Amino acid sequence: MNWCASMAELFTVLKGEFVYIRYYFALQFRQICLYWIIGMLIGSFVSVFAKDKIHGVFAGMRDKKWGLFGIIPACVLGIASPLCMYGTVSIAASFRKQGMREDWLAAFMTASILLNPQLIVYSAALGAEALAVRVAACFLCGCAAGLLVFLFYRKRDFFDFSGFEEKAGRDVHPNPLIRYLLNVWRNMKATGLYFLLGILLSALFRRYVPQELMTRLCGSNEAWGVLMAATVGVPLYACGGGTIPLLRQWLWDGMSMGSAAAFMITGPATKITNLGALKIAMGWRRFALYLLFVMLFSFLCGTAVNLFA
Repeated sequence: MNWCASMAELFTVLKGEFVYIRYYFALQFRQICLYWIIGMLIGSFVSVFAKDKIHGVFAGMRDKKWGLFGIIPACVLGIASPLCMYGTVSIAASFRKQGMREDWLAAFMTASILLNPQLIVYSAALGAEALAVRVAACFLCGCAAGLLVFLFYRKRDFFDFSGFEEKAGRDVHPNPLIRYLLNVWRNMKATGLYFLLGILLSALFRRYVPQELMTRLCGSNEAWGVLMAATVGVPLYACGGGTIPLLRQWLWDGMSMGSAAAFMITGPATKITNLGALKIAMGWRRFALYLLFVMLFSFLCGTAVNLFA
């Protein structure tokens, strides 16, 4: 009888916890889902109908006499590019063969790693301030990468694209509407699971992690909170859409905007699939410099946001 009573009590507790988790999950889903859908639709539209134009504009910069200032449009075009990292490295290899400057390539690739049109729409769910911080931080990170390559590798090759060839696109159906719908479907399959997992993790976080813990770890304007957020971004980031629910919850619970900025840089910059492509294109030594640059820039950027925001 005692055993049965204990099991019944356990079942009641688990049922109650399930109700709480389901409530938080549904609440987050309703608040964020629209951003995810719009982000997919816009991202697929850019990928199908504007990608070649964006890359054509960047390729057309090759003969411009802009010098170091060319890293600015390179960053803008990198953010506008919808390609994944392997696609970005492949197209960058093509640009390099055509004689593109390496500092411009570094700016383009870094900005493309950190942000794309789809992720911009996702990030709007975090609020206008967080969105502005994300766009500005990613743009400045791309500019910083281009500047460093210009200063220290002006007369040396920074990238080694010998292992990459430009891949044929998958959006080849002759009907534009079908081509677009197929891209949306691939987009949904690629991001949907991570999006739902991110909402589930945020619901679990909301239920079981005390709010004061996040405030204590990442909520102050001190450097420690920024460093913590930058470090957490390294192992936790899997997909941009999947981290938006978590960031939304953390900001709600007291994470400082500077800590969020650091997380939004180190996360995509150290995503495992991105690192695999970059390791091949850089080699071990320059790859290690890239990781050091990402951590240092995210720390400085997060600290600056906390000081001036």
